[in-house]
Amino acid sequence: MSVITSTRDRILFAASELFRRQGFAATGLKSILAASDAPYGSLYHFFPGGKEELGVAVLEAGGAVYRELVAQFFVPDGNVVKATSDFFEGAAVMIAETDYADACPIATIALETASTSELMRRASAAAFESWLEVLTHRMTEAGIPRRRSRELAVELFCAIEGAFLLCRATRSPEPLRVAGRAATDSVRQARDKALARGSTRRTS
Repeated sequence: MSVITSTRDRILFAASELFRRQGFAATGLKSILAASDAPYGSLYHFFPGGKEELGVAVLEAGGAVYRELVAQFFVPDGNVVKATSDFFEGAAVMIAETDYADACPIATIALETASTSELMRRASAAAFESWLEVLTHRMTEAGIPRRRSRELAVELFCAIEGAFLLCRATRSPEPLRVAGRAATDSVRQARDKALARGSTRRTS
């Protein structure tokens, strides 16, 4: 694990961890500065807009990290059916190994701030959309029509976020495995339908 040396990065990391564990509203700036071992006044130096600007930065950073994770499973020209199965199974293993910690880097913050901060709502929406874009693009590459690919991306997103919540409440990875099987079946059916359509066109 790399050591975070930049004061700005330390503040960003500390804020992300505290927001996820305690919530955005319940986390004070003093606790963020203490956790990041940053000098007083440095937060406003790097984030002149204060806590809200810091919240936006946390959402953007967390969104980028999770987008990279999605892209590691859903690779260009890969098998989207296997990728879906592996993605949910990997999430199930990870949430159990982390003792059911909050698995999504921005969901807790997004849920709390979507109706109270327009800046943070937009940052959350942009992060989520970047994940959906990766999924939609990979499904489209597999031959699935773009409209259906977009629907599948939304289905997968909603399934995994809902499963994360149930896993944490029940302290069991089973919800992710159940959701994963359903999501994999949906992707398989859409992929097979697209392949059959393509085969029919070639022979007609």
